Amino acid sequence: MMRTLLSLFFGMALLTGCVSETVKSTSVPVLDAPATLTPEAELLDVGVVILDPGISAVEDEEQVYPEVRKAEATFMATELAEVLTEQGGWGAVRVVPDDRQFSDLLVRGTILRSDGEALELKILVSDARGTLWLDKRYQGITSRYAYEQGTRVKQDPFLAVYRMIANDMLAIFNRLPSEERVTIRQVAEMRFARDFANGAFADYLEEDDKGQISLRRLPAEDDPMLNRVRGLRQRHYVFVDTLQGHYSGFAEDMYSPYQEWRKASYEETVALRELESEAQREMIAGGAAILAGVLAQTSGSRTTRSAGAVGVIGGGALLKSGLEKRAESNIHSLALEELGQSLDAEITPRVIELED
Repeated sequence: MMRTLLSLFFGMALLTGCVSETVKSTSVPVLDAPATLTPEAELLDVGVVILDPGISAVEDEEQVYPEVRKAEATFMATELAEVLTEQGGWGAVRVVPDDRQFSDLLVRGTILRSDGEALELKILVSDARGTLWLDKRYQGITSRYAYEQGTRVKQDPFLAVYRMIANDMLAIFNRLPSEERVTIRQVAEMRFARDFANGAFADYLEEDDKGQISLRRLPAEDDPMLNRVRGLRQRHYVFVDTLQGHYSGFAEDMYSPYQEWRKASYEETVALRELESEAQREMIAGGAAILAGVLAQTSGSRTTRSAGAVGVIGGGALLKSGLEKRAESNIHSLALEELGQSLDAEITPRVIELED
């Protein structure tokens, strides 16, 4: 009996000494490039919609600041657009304000998690025909090294996430036959034409009950109404291209304070999680040791009662330590809240200026 109780007590003590190790991937995948030169008639323009901040789906215990999330939504869309442009396998890549844009490809996303340590996005990619290319979650976990000064100059700590999205998109594009790529561009043009002149272009497209859009026929290349619509579309692109300067400028302005917040948030998040984990282990071990000690006190053996007393004292010490660490973790929670409020106050005027 005494040996069993002592084994239980020391086993609990060893449990509190274990350190949980988190394996984090900091490798950035190579950005895939087109295997061959794509003919201009097959290049697809890409519209990256400002991401959904995901505020409505936030749990009550999560610390999320609306203006920070709104800023992140624009920042991340701009970062993804830059990666797609760098990839070189697409036509024009533009950040667009909403999903009502008639682009060959439309990328939509929702921020599920963003705290400096991890980034999780839900990404939907669909073409002008309504065909869904991607419906996938992407997650990246970074390390302290990503925030060290001078190690990665002007490289987003979560570049891996954007490259994974871009590589998946290019893989699907490479599998598309040439005629389908051309059809996607034609459908996008006809959708734009129908939106501006529904009477003239209503019969060129057909939409089924699943939202899939197909071509019925095409207007003649010398159709005067088509030429007029193409002129309107070019002017529309000029307006959207003007927006790119605002989005890029916004991302550039918020880069430094945002990365500082990410770095500090990363440190506080890791420290908070480690303390909460240690506190939980020590409280469980302490409670178990006290219980074993109390049970030993009821034994008739003097030696066993002595071991039980030791167990109660040791368990009480572990329980006290666990409670102290839980209280200490509240300091990190408050620090996270203060960091979020600080960035929220700094970024709000810039968000308002961009939206206006």
